[in-house]
Parts: sequence; structure tokens; C-alpha cells
Amino acid sequence: MQNDLAVLSPEKTIITYRLSGIGSRIMAHILDLIIVTTLDIVIAVLVATIIGSVSETIAQVIVLITITFSFFIYFILFEGLWNGQTLGKKACGIRVRMASGLPITFGAAIGRNLLRPADMFPGSYFMGLLAMFCTPKSQRFGDLIANTVVIHEKRAAPYFTPAPHSAGIHPLEAHIGELRGMTIEEYNALRRFADRFPELPVTIQNKLVREVYQPIAAKRGIKPAANVHPLYLAEAAVMRYGREHGLL
Repeated sequence: MQNDLAVLSPEKTIITYRLSGIGSRIMAHILDLIIVTTLDIVIAVLVATIIGSVSETIAQVIVLITITFSFFIYFILFEGLWNGQTLGKKACGIRVRMASGLPITFGAAIGRNLLRPADMFPGSYFMGLLAMFCTPKSQRFGDLIANTVVIHEKRAAPYFTPAPHSAGIHPLEAHIGELRGMTIEEYNALRRFADRFPELPVTIQNKLVREVYQPIAAKRGIKPAANVHPLYLAEAAVMRYGREHGLL
């Protein structure tokens, strides 16, 4: 099971979320169960007081429907309308998001919560806990179907670290050429790429090479070099552009 989820935003910024541990999720769920149970009791007392004197059968039906559906309605409405949080999740500092890093959709909130009976089988959330132990992103069955993850509320903001070559001339600058027409946005994208690349999972690294480095390299005429990883060419581009424009 991995501890972090790294995603690439539409602005080509790498955002890292810390995945919630099972303990935090269990505690949040216990708090939510206490809240739902309390609401059920309050509703049952009100129904018995107001309607019970008229028709005990109708009162029992209303209470039965409330107990049956309040559990699902609570989680769906809170997660779908409160940006992935229930009262219990907020208290524990966790939130549901799409696996892409985007806010959870209402449809995903419905999907992940309607699958709760499967996670509960055969009891005590056995299958859900087993799925969380066995999946790399700690996802229960509902998460897998809805493509959601549970993350800690606080996340590491995108940041720059000192470039590997913070002074002097990069040995590959002659290979990358003059970088005619390179924009500050492209420079920032390449610098984020170079700064964060070593600490990311291989799958994210490969994705960044395809989606960040290669389009800029093709546009600015940076040709591949034999036995040289694109990271080093990106570093060279960052060093050259940064030095020439007073950014280092």
C-alpha cells in the first residue's frame, strides 16, 4: 500500500496527497455511525410522538424506512455536497477525492456508498478492510468502482527545490540549442519536472515525460540524446533559460 498519491494538475503542476490510513477511516466511520444512530433515534421519537397516537402501523413503517435508508442518504449527501467529507471525516481530517485528484462527483458519492453492503460482507466491514489492505491506494470495493480515494485533508503544496545544477553551465546545454521562443510557463513546467522527478513513482515519471517534457522538447527543438535521460536535458534547459533570464 502506498502512502502518497501524486497527480498532475491541468496546469502541469504535480500535487501530492497523503492517503488516509485505515485507522483514520475506521475512527471517522465510528463517529458517523454515532451521528446517524442519534438522528434515527430522534426521528423515531418524533414519529412515535406525532404519528404513533394516530396509527402505530404507519409510525413503525416510517421508522423502518428511516433506519433502512438514513445510513446511505447521510453518506451520499454529505460526500456529494460537502466536497467529499462527512462530519466524521471532517473531525478526523480526511476527505474523499477522485483518484485523479479532482473533487468527488455526486455520481461517485452515490456509487461508492451504494456498494457499502459489499464492503460489509460477511460482517464488520471484513471485505472492505481486506480490500483496503490489498489495494495500493487503500481502496475498498466502493472506491474501486467509483474510482475514488480517501486522503488526509492537509496536503503538500506544489513547491520548488534547488535545481540539481544551481550554478555554472550544464554540460548538455550545447546539445539543447538556443531554446528560441521558450516561454516562462514552459520554463516553470520544466523546472517543476526536474525538481520533483526523482521522488515520484515510476508510473508518474513516465507520464510526466510524455505529457510535460516531450511536448516542450518538440516545440523548442530539443532532440533526444543517446543514453541520456530526458531529466538531464530538462535540467540543461532550465539552467540555460534561467541563467539567461536572471531566474537562478
